[in-house]
Amino acid sequence: MYLQKTIRTKVNCHGIGLHTGRKVRMSIAPAPVDQGVIFVRKDMNGNNTIKAELTNVSDTTLATTLGTNGTTVSTVEHLLSAFSGMGISNATVEIDSFEIPIMDGSALPFVDILKNIGFAFQDKPRNFMVIEKPISVSDGEGEAMFVPSPEFTITYDIDFNHPVVKKQSFHMTFSNDVYEREICAARTFGFLRDVEYLQARGLALGGSLKNAVVLDDEKVINKEGLRCSDEFVKHKVLDAIGDLYLLGMPIIGHFIAYKSGHKLNNLLLRELLVRKDCWRIVQYSIGDQQEEAVDPSMHAFWANVASVR
Repeated sequence: MYLQKTIRTKVNCHGIGLHTGRKVRMSIAPAPVDQGVIFVRKDMNGNNTIKAELTNVSDTTLATTLGTNGTTVSTVEHLLSAFSGMGISNATVEIDSFEIPIMDGSALPFVDILKNIGFAFQDKPRNFMVIEKPISVSDGEGEAMFVPSPEFTITYDIDFNHPVVKKQSFHMTFSNDVYEREICAARTFGFLRDVEYLQARGLALGGSLKNAVVLDDEKVINKEGLRCSDEFVKHKVLDAIGDLYLLGMPIIGHFIAYKSGHKLNNLLLRELLVRKDCWRIVQYSIGDQQEEAVDPSMHAFWANVASVR
């Protein structure tokens, strides 16, 4: 986990776009060290490249959308979550649409694709952000925070006024194995009345029981039911892992969320980078896992990044 990592070879896949309902073709290719994840819109000429980083988040309504120079790519969180869960640092993603295919509504199809083609460790260590002081944001209803911890841990609580969802809580210490076993298969969920409202306005045209858990006023209407009893909160964790990936490096700290979502997750990262007294950036050597301080200029870099809104 201390070295940067990419995939072994290019792979192609396709699926339905959540909002257009149209087929989206996508490829994922290896990338060099320090590139990070870059999206390339193959359906556009010029200004068609978007880096997956915090400063490029352009919208957090219903999903996380990245945008730069008039070019956008939406619903990136499930793919980025899979990259995080599998430890991928660098990749180039080419798509022929403005949205990532929704697949089955979880990150499991992406995890399976990545595992099938295999991974390649790269000869350069990763940076890690160590949380040193508590920091939080709130919108009056939900809250998201970081507190110091020797490992990356997540505690997530949700509370929905619905007889199936109700209150759910989940806690995990992050690892590739735990992510694959507990998180990646959790599907996105929504309420039938909201789906009907969106589709009447030309949105969520690709949404169906094949790519989401849908609830009416009393029950889950998918014939197969839930994949696990706490699938709702686990999908929120899945989303958060994808959103936090936009920091550009793994976190060593405890992420705690109550009724949070894409907007609060994004606001927390932005507040974190402004509060440079709350963190430091380190690397770890491979042999003895000794901590090595990163050049102090990195701190100034991230503080400057945070100021770009």
